[in-house]
Amino acid sequence: MYDLFTIGHSTHSVEYFLEMLTSHRIAAVCDVRSNPYSRHAPQFNRESLRTGMEKRKISYLYFGTELGPRSKDPNCYEGDRVQYSRLAGTDLYRQGLDRLRREIASRPAALMCAEKDPINCHRMILVCRSLRKFGLRMAHILANGSLEDNTAAEVRLIRRLKIPAGGLFEDDRTRIEKAYDLQSFRIAYRRKI
Repeated sequence: MYDLFTIGHSTHSVEYFLEMLTSHRIAAVCDVRSNPYSRHAPQFNRESLRTGMEKRKISYLYFGTELGPRSKDPNCYEGDRVQYSRLAGTDLYRQGLDRLRREIASRPAALMCAEKDPINCHRMILVCRSLRKFGLRMAHILANGSLEDNTAAEVRLIRRLKIPAGGLFEDDRTRIEKAYDLQSFRIAYRRKI
């Protein structure tokens, strides 16, 4: 059993998206988008999505202020790019993690963002990375509805980024952290200055 799921709405229909949630018995969706609206998939605008979810008795919770990838704190940026390590060190982010942990303790929940593939999304690269220290078992609901364990996603990330096996004193944890750091830089939000 998993403690937390993640899902990307991509360009799915709302019906298919809700079926994926229902098939995995998700009772609450925690929206971690900084801006809960989409030009490319307006069916996932906050109000529309909330209405569809209420019909299926799935709770909608907004976490984008605390756990979204676009910080309003200028200290979280280096130049124009947000630094996930700085964002994860803010009080607001830590409060969001605490709130999320309370929520997932009470019912099956999924983090939701827009990206189809979790390894290209802050929901895994920032939020799941932070949650690993609590020993949570996490799985990603993929576009076809199947599950990918977070550990398997980390291995896939290492392979995609071609992180080589380390030397004698470098273990798999070090490779995973390198992969997270590199992917954080690649996908981090860039503000217009």
